[in-house]
Amino acid sequence: MDHAVIIGASMSGLLSAAALHRRFARVTVLDRDTLPSVDAHRRGVAQSRHAHGLLAKGREIMDELLPGISAELVAQGAIRGDMQRYARHIHAGQRLARGESGLAGLLVSRPLLEGQVRRRVGALPGVRLMQNRIATGLLSQEGRVTGIRLADGEPVPADLVVDASGRGSRTPFWLGELGYPQPEEERVVIDLRYGTREFRRKPEDLDGDLIVIIAPTPESPRGGVALALEDDRWIVTLAGYGEAPGLGLSEFAHFAATLPAPDLYGLVRFAEPIGEPRTYRNPAAIRRHYERLTRFPEGLLVTGDAVCAFNPLYGQGMTVAALEAHNLLDTDLGALPFFKRIAKVVDAPWEITVGGDLRMPGVKGNLTPKIRLVNAYMERFHAAAAHDPELAMRFLRVANLYDPPPSLMSPGSLLRVLRSGAQRAEPVPA
Repeated sequence: MDHAVIIGASMSGLLSAAALHRRFARVTVLDRDTLPSVDAHRRGVAQSRHAHGLLAKGREIMDELLPGISAELVAQGAIRGDMQRYARHIHAGQRLARGESGLAGLLVSRPLLEGQVRRRVGALPGVRLMQNRIATGLLSQEGRVTGIRLADGEPVPADLVVDASGRGSRTPFWLGELGYPQPEEERVVIDLRYGTREFRRKPEDLDGDLIVIIAPTPESPRGGVALALEDDRWIVTLAGYGEAPGLGLSEFAHFAATLPAPDLYGLVRFAEPIGEPRTYRNPAAIRRHYERLTRFPEGLLVTGDAVCAFNPLYGQGMTVAALEAHNLLDTDLGALPFFKRIAKVVDAPWEITVGGDLRMPGVKGNLTPKIRLVNAYMERFHAAAAHDPELAMRFLRVANLYDPPPSLMSPGSLLRVLRSGAQRAEPVPA
């Protein structure tokens, strides 16, 4: 095949290009932004100034699509470490037991990560990155998409168009223009609000740990994360359902003190702030069920946040984008088969995030009996995982998208949970 066009040069679009260049003589990636020539934040990635999680599975897939990129990032200051040994995971108010998970994570700022991926992709044979280009419609002929139309009216012919433009995707509208049904949309109203500050990082901070993740609970629907970054920095993001932290130092620290564990408060109250604080609001998690359609034009695929925009507090978006891009290596790039494949990618993280969100007061969605049962079980699971490193590791394998959520209810896991002898273990002090 000759030419593939990708709408959007964020992580989803760039990784899609890394896959498709193996199949197409030419790959053109279009973005509405001016793409920075250095590692910098840009307007089209509004969340780039906040904490970003690159899960172990996502790092693994990126290294497959762009061999050696993890090593390149480490050479530029990114930090590699075991996701269980060097991390403090607090879920359901429980501090999960430490151990060696074998899950190699990568801590890196979004500008450095996206910048290095963009450099690598832009250097691939046949790949061209084009900035300040806005797609305003699809070209089609006899039930097949044959390209896109730009804002200035210029047509861009293509054998395949991939929409990686994010949650603001215009594909549902364009389908209507072509006489096709729009996908069913599932929406969970979360009203997640968060603020972020960066701090100087010292070797003695957190006793050498690199990650703190404090998940919200129904009793305290506030959470936060601290990630060690290149250039001896901490990035700390605090979030609340329906409320945001104040960005002044005292207000930020006060919010951290109200989380289900004291770790982030202990970090930020004495740390030296750097840079300007930022805030962001995410009104809803959205999933578009393209896999449920029975009619869809060939020559068009949709991926990334344009398919499913998760609650960012769980840090799964980039890894899901990488897994979806990996599916572009499949020999069958028919639209409906592709959507069915990536639905299996999306199902697990969507189940995890929606189940967690629906525990929080004020979140609006379909709280099914199954979700209630799973949430009750996970309370007991986390209590057991507070003193069982094996259970903690199994949870992290699910959270990092290696294993499906039902694996936490396997006979072996159930037995370990039941043997814990308590529905709720005492949280371990920081």
